[in-house]
Amino acid sequence: MTTTEVSKQTTGNGVGTSPQRPDGTVKVRGEFAYSSDLWHEDMLWGATLRSPHPYARITGIDITEALAVQGVYAVLTHEDVPGVNKYGLEHADQPVLAVDVVRYQGEPVALVAADHPETARRAMKRIKVSYEVLEPVTDSEKAAAGEGAELHPGGNVVRHAKIRHGDQSVKADVVVSGVYEVGMQDQAFLGPESGMAIPDTEGGVDLYVATQWLHVDQQQIVAALGLPKDKVRLTLGGVGGAFGGREDLSIQVHACLLALHTGKPVKMVYNREESFYGHVHRHPAKMYYEHGADKDGRLVYVRAKLYLDGGAYASSTGAVVANAATLGVGPYNVDSASVDCWGVYTNNPPCGAMRGFGAVQAGFAYESQMDKLAEACGIDPVDIRIRNAMAEGSVMPTGQIVDSAAPVAELLERLRAKPLPVTHEELDLRRMPGGVSNTTHGEGVVRGVGYAVGIKNICFSEGFDDYSTARVRLQLVGGEPAATVHTAACEVGQGLVTIMQQIVRTELGIDQVTILPMDTNIGNGGSTSASRQSYVTGGAVQAACVAVRSGLHKHLAGKLAADGKLSVVANKVVSADGSVLADLADVLGDEVFDETVEWRHRPTVPIDPETGQGNAHVQYGFAAHRAVVDVDTELGLIKVVALDCAQDVGKALNPQAVLGQIQGGSAQGLGLAVMEEIQTDGGKIRNPSFTDYLIPTVLDMPPMDIDVLERPDPNAPYGLRGVGEPPTISSTPAIVAAIRAATGLALPRVPVRPEHLTGT
Repeated sequence: MTTTEVSKQTTGNGVGTSPQRPDGTVKVRGEFAYSSDLWHEDMLWGATLRSPHPYARITGIDITEALAVQGVYAVLTHEDVPGVNKYGLEHADQPVLAVDVVRYQGEPVALVAADHPETARRAMKRIKVSYEVLEPVTDSEKAAAGEGAELHPGGNVVRHAKIRHGDQSVKADVVVSGVYEVGMQDQAFLGPESGMAIPDTEGGVDLYVATQWLHVDQQQIVAALGLPKDKVRLTLGGVGGAFGGREDLSIQVHACLLALHTGKPVKMVYNREESFYGHVHRHPAKMYYEHGADKDGRLVYVRAKLYLDGGAYASSTGAVVANAATLGVGPYNVDSASVDCWGVYTNNPPCGAMRGFGAVQAGFAYESQMDKLAEACGIDPVDIRIRNAMAEGSVMPTGQIVDSAAPVAELLERLRAKPLPVTHEELDLRRMPGGVSNTTHGEGVVRGVGYAVGIKNICFSEGFDDYSTARVRLQLVGGEPAATVHTAACEVGQGLVTIMQQIVRTELGIDQVTILPMDTNIGNGGSTSASRQSYVTGGAVQAACVAVRSGLHKHLAGKLAADGKLSVVANKVVSADGSVLADLADVLGDEVFDETVEWRHRPTVPIDPETGQGNAHVQYGFAAHRAVVDVDTELGLIKVVALDCAQDVGKALNPQAVLGQIQGGSAQGLGLAVMEEIQTDGGKIRNPSFTDYLIPTVLDMPPMDIDVLERPDPNAPYGLRGVGEPPTISSTPAIVAAIRAATGLALPRVPVRPEHLTGT
């Protein structure tokens, strides 16, 4: 008998198709259980007392009156933290509860547990905290220079990343420079921070929580509680969006502390205002750029200095700085580059991960510069980008070779070839700046078109041990072949549960696939960030399926005594000539095939601290946008008429989900371009509500004509390329470029406000 192989076959709902999401119907009906819906008959409600000051010394805390409130079970301060009163993603620099100083407005100072949420809030207001208010540090550039108070030991610079590429003494025929700013953007997920901690009878605790990274949460929680890892078990609750804002801890340690202290389940849910204080935001940035080119518009050098405001604690600032620096030139070939990026501590709200992760800020600056360079050289903005566009084989400023598809020029050409939206002769207020508020009938309205392209690293970088664990089990269930998949990779709304089902159907040729709840009873799944889950957890699931297939192959070879290659298609065992040999159910019997795999992508290395050289990234993703806007130049109102996109995704595992990611990322880019900003004054947030912090609605999003390119990456599972972040990078500068084209204004800052257009 020759070697028999059970080959992978795509079923009707496998890789490359768009099956119905298993969570889709219940979400549309409003029946999906989010973590804020968790309930226990015996539960208490937790609440957090937060600092009203951006920077102050705590001189006293009196909890006596709060404890006297009927229905209150516990009031906790830093003295009640049994383990290490520090946590953090990269540096453990943030207290679970403030000790002697608060470093931002909203910092947690004390906790309350009560039998009703209103009781907890009333008790919280009776906690007396005495403060000595200090002068806050709020300017990131000054903080990088050493001005102002030292907020943490060692100074206020979290990280300074340097890139030095090529001859630093070169000169150019045409030189353009600019100073650009990006405001503080919020992830604005609709499901607030929430979860429930349930103590067991042996000193441990189970936490059900909306998060992005179960195992890193667990790691920080056990340190704060002083418990072994097996005493703290996490299960993912229903997540209502994330976008980076759930990578850091929020309620996790607080709920567990209260539950262990009271011996009762404790539920915590932030209201919208508290959510603005309770999670990190996108780093605001100030960036100085200089581009030099020859007379034909070919780049000779790029020099840049970027300052990212990390706020009071480090969070993921170090990694964000590395991204902004290594991607700071954009998707362009240049022989000489000098980039310095500082991430600093201030007393502004803490900043960390948000979709695009440093590449968004840099992208706005370098694309603004490319438009400025095009004008100085007398070259079309698309042509100058194509003239300098990276391609496969290009060398990054870090010295890393781009060793898979980089169709930057093709993305731009595709966008330019698309027809532009027509100008309607009949008046339709819905198409006008200001919409149905009837602010204009077309008077003073001008149209502009703008282009932008961006680059984003995919997966974690700089030598981080980036892996995911997956367990796949194949057996008969109810007489049918069925697989279960167990990972700790968080589904936050992006559709990972669907992707895992598709991979199993493709690899094992069966229809019935169940995704088990995500929890810490299995190995690390890594963070749902960096556009990495389809790549890394998808790779882990695929690898586990291959291991299952290997055992299944041996079993079928013995059962059927068949020569040649066998495959499983739609639950049938099929020969090489397509003949059906048996139902898989009949030959599977009582056999169970169960494999757990830890899967890693190819390794990366940290960049050299002096030169920034090194293969820091796993993969690069590219997207481009063309924006068309109408601007009311008298009132400063903007209507984005069209926002077309072209993006290379390597392989569209789920084409419909890919389109959804591109649309969603573009919407967040639109928000940053024209409306979204957390405004601060002296470190205090001025607009912590959805009344005053605006996000795009369906009325703000224009039609999108999207080209999805599939240029496989030979190093990635199925050739895929992470999808979620690249469209966030190029959408913002494309919209601003279109506004500049309409108005002739420089517009060096986002979001663009009405007063920037009218001069008022």
